[in-house]
Amino acid sequence: MTFLCVSFYFKGQPFLRALKAEGHTVLLLTHAKLKAKAWPWESIDEVFYLEKDENTPENIGDMIKGLAWLMRSKKIDAIVALDDFDVEKAAAFREEFRIPGMGQTTARYFRDKLAMRLRAADAGIPVPTFTSLFHDEDVNRFADTVPAPWVLKPRSEASAMGIRKVHGKDELWGLIHALGDRRHGFLLEQFKPGDVYHVDALTFDKEVRFAWVSRYLNTPFEVAHGGGIFRSATCSTQDPAWAPLQDLNKQVMAAFGMRHSASHTEFIHCHEDGKYYFLETSSRVGGAHLNEMVEAATGINLWAEWARIESAAASGKPYQAPEPDYRPAGILVSLANTEHPDTSGYTDPEIVWTMTEPNHIGFIVRSADAGRVRHLLDSYMERVYREAHGTAPLPDKPTH
Repeated sequence: MTFLCVSFYFKGQPFLRALKAEGHTVLLLTHAKLKAKAWPWESIDEVFYLEKDENTPENIGDMIKGLAWLMRSKKIDAIVALDDFDVEKAAAFREEFRIPGMGQTTARYFRDKLAMRLRAADAGIPVPTFTSLFHDEDVNRFADTVPAPWVLKPRSEASAMGIRKVHGKDELWGLIHALGDRRHGFLLEQFKPGDVYHVDALTFDKEVRFAWVSRYLNTPFEVAHGGGIFRSATCSTQDPAWAPLQDLNKQVMAAFGMRHSASHTEFIHCHEDGKYYFLETSSRVGGAHLNEMVEAATGINLWAEWARIESAAASGKPYQAPEPDYRPAGILVSLANTEHPDTSGYTDPEIVWTMTEPNHIGFIVRSADAGRVRHLLDSYMERVYREAHGTAPLPDKPTH
């Protein structure tokens, strides 16, 4: 079969390799700026480059015209979006050409944070108190009845991009007025302090076939806005969060209409009331090299398994997820103050992965002892702060 993979960010190399290994024709649609990246060219039959990646109706309309021209000579059986910002593009392509898979309505639940919260609340899944910014009266009612602080969030960005913490009504209205005609693209939510968890899962035929729970040791918001160091660690099946988050993840996937894909879903364990709240989800493999951490802990590569799922779904074949072989693992990633930071002093045998991207430093550690994993992540964070940590302004929008 022929798959069109859409990725305007450099990621998903294991997916492309695994899809090709299944015997399929692999087409890649990506950004022209990514031509020089180390894509697995041996696994890509043809690549198409575009100069624009915006998810505007005009730009997506132009992409559809280009795809219509391509389909005169090539039959495309399935379309897969490998990054958050490509979900809308892929959904529009499927709708226009009636290709099976996630359509635009379902895609909203995995891209639009307001749609996520409305759908979750309708399904009885706990969410922090929130409101849209459509009506002044609704905003004032929220600000007058929900205790601050609050968070002002863009509805369609990824990770912590564009999120602002707000401490009072005057500050809030100043930020809203500054948004101008972009206001409708944001929502307002009560800030609930707590531990943030993520569930990285694989769903096939509407059934969650694999899901692993992990906890951020530094939340994405803290890292993006506080210049911190990103850290996460896997949880064991005996962790108190395991059972409730496995159940909540299944509820989210069912409520949002997930049929088959990888997913990355975040929840918060609130310090004040002890409840677990849904924060957001996405129909993709988690970023920040969380795939590598999950693979180190379980032996399961989420990208490769997602490719097998897409292959099975398109071909009408069954899919069985491999059994995890668990050992505790954790990850640390930081911006570095040099292009190629010196990692030669990090020699602990528990290190199973070292980051090689320019201006970054990072490690994944694995041990039979979860306490050892946490000790290494804590000590490495102190060392990186002293020796290599760098910061950079958060951009207004994602860049390539």
